Amino acid sequence: MELKIHSQIENEIVYPAIREAIEDDDLMDEALVEHEAAEELISQLEQMQPGDEMYDAKFTVLGEYVNHHIAEEQKEMFPKARKAEIDLAELGEQMTARKNELMKGESPTLQE
Repeated sequence: MELKIHSQIENEIVYPAIREAIEDDDLMDEALVEHEAAEELISQLEQMQPGDEMYDAKFTVLGEYVNHHIAEEQKEMFPKARKAEIDLAELGEQMTARKNELMKGESPTLQE
């Protein structure tokens, strides 16, 4: 659930703000594709049980996707965002507020 919420917050709040500030569509598009792939694996895993065929493989690949995604954010996206002087405090407040909404189940778009 935490990973799904994190992904949704990035897609709704973080990426639009960074996309506008850094003007690097290729980098931002790649991040969205990575999110889509991770979300698909999460959906598949939610339909499975540990011990099911392919469960371990899907879980491992999800972890690899997430680690790769984090590394790219830290090496490429976030340094560009810092240089663009995005109001990180405001962005953080928006993210926290949205996370609180999602944790309460107030979002009709969050799949359970």
